[in-house]
Amino acid sequence: MSSQPIVQLSGVTKTYASATFAGVQHIDLQIKAGDIVSIVGRSGSGKSTLLKLIYGLLAPDTGSVSFKGNLVPGPHEKLIPGHQSMKMVTQDFSLNTYAKVYDNIASMLPNTDLKAKREKTMEMMEFLRIDHLEQKRAVDLSGGEQQRVAIARAIITEPEVLLLDEPFSQIDPILKHELRDDIRRLSRYLGITIILVSHDPADGLSLADKMIILKKGVKIEEGKPAEIYRHPQRLYTAKLLAGANVISAEDAAKAGIHSSKTIAVYPEWLQIKESENSQLFQVKDILFKGFYEEIILCKNELELRALNFKLGLIEKENLVPVSFTHYLEF
Repeated sequence: MSSQPIVQLSGVTKTYASATFAGVQHIDLQIKAGDIVSIVGRSGSGKSTLLKLIYGLLAPDTGSVSFKGNLVPGPHEKLIPGHQSMKMVTQDFSLNTYAKVYDNIASMLPNTDLKAKREKTMEMMEFLRIDHLEQKRAVDLSGGEQQRVAIARAIITEPEVLLLDEPFSQIDPILKHELRDDIRRLSRYLGITIILVSHDPADGLSLADKMIILKKGVKIEEGKPAEIYRHPQRLYTAKLLAGANVISAEDAAKAGIHSSKTIAVYPEWLQIKESENSQLFQVKDILFKGFYEEIILCKNELELRALNFKLGLIEKENLVPVSFTHYLEF
């Protein structure tokens, strides 16, 4: 396989005059063929803009976007914008809502060989587990089912890159888990490079080979999800990925940690048990989360979130010993 990235962005900037911090600024990015790449950031961080730049729906103000070493033509260079070797699934799915599922997908193929067209359409529906919906109208489907139909429409033409804009935003947790599995299979078995954007970091942590963190249009971190999670270089990243407790140096001292810097503590790094360095905190609230509890702790106006996996042993308003197993300094 060529060492050349399949998609490359060099110094890409795209701004909008109508809003402060809108768009992206000075983005350098390389994406390898076959990878799943997750672009993560809060709303307005430039995720969808970056996706549209890669696909060719937008042209950069400065810099360049390349596919296999060739510049991606912008919307002013094509009658129908969008790169021919890529497909993009947007949040509105762009389905023919009153057509049947089969017709929505099959319409992407020519009529030169009707038998082959039928076989390939059924193959795509079976791959995405929607073959039982063949005769249903798109308008009668759930959000998760429509999402799968839209993906099937996109991949039936065998693109090399699939772009997904917030693919998990309209589906429930069970369907989200199944769709993550489908996306993995698409990448591994069909060899498609997948680039998705999400405001939920869990999507990227569990799915991606590479994660890009955006903040106000600037790429602040990139790398393997596990590495970024364990060793974030920015406080923003620790808060975004793990909901980290952010504690000033002064407040950290009250909790028994002596540091000259702001510290971040992931909820799972707080243990509610007696130890040599534990401090007493009051249990302000207990939030049941199924197989674990989220414990809200407070001490001298310092409030922390911790996770507890031994259900029913902690009571509200009680004083409990809390120890820090790990923390990050920023």
